[in-house]
Amino acid sequence: MKTIWIVDDDEEMLRAMDLMIKMLGFETRFFMHARPTAEALLAGGKPDIILLDINMPEVSGMDVLEFIRRNKKWDKVPIVMLSTEAADMTVDQAMNLGADGYVTKPVMIEELETALEKAMRKRKL
Repeated sequence: MKTIWIVDDDEEMLRAMDLMIKMLGFETRFFMHARPTAEALLAGGKPDIILLDINMPEVSGMDVLEFIRRNKKWDKVPIVMLSTEAADMTVDQAMNLGADGYVTKPVMIEELETALEKAMRKRKL
């Protein structure tokens, strides 16, 4: 079973995403901040997919996206960005940095499922 890492500083959103992702048949692991996510990756963790919030304290999701895409160990890991921001400029920035999908909050399960499927196809998983 594939594991999705959810990175979001909003505990309520984490619970909602956890439930939706489990309903879609995936395992989950979640992180409330960018730093523990990076530490888990550096310690050898390798998720099948990352669902990454953009607006987080200290280190933004865009910074985490750049960090992950600069390392060849994780270049096949699909990343779907998650945000309340729907501005074309923000979406374009995320996609240019290497995101494989973008979902706006509040998230509908069908929209999430489609974004995850497209991201996995793009990275050939």
